[in-house]
Amino acid sequence: MKKLDSRSRVTKKTEPATKSRDTNADLRQQLEDLTEKIDLVLPEVTARVAALEHLLREKNLVSRHDLISARAFVRLQEE
Repeated sequence: MKKLDSRSRVTKKTEPATKSRDTNADLRQQLEDLTEKIDLVLPEVTARVAALEHLLREKNLVSRHDLISARAFVRLQEE
């Protein structure tokens, strides 16, 4: 029967620091992918909002002043 050295049982092999670097690289890639998706979707959302505003004005459901006030409110919320 082979006798185990007590040190080999106690010491753990440390994992290289590259694992945390890989995690950071993966996270960075996910953020870049998300940014790209937002850049693709944002123009479409903006166009839909503009179409809704146009429809609301056409149906006389809101005034031009209401839309301007709403845009100003949104800008304040962004700050």
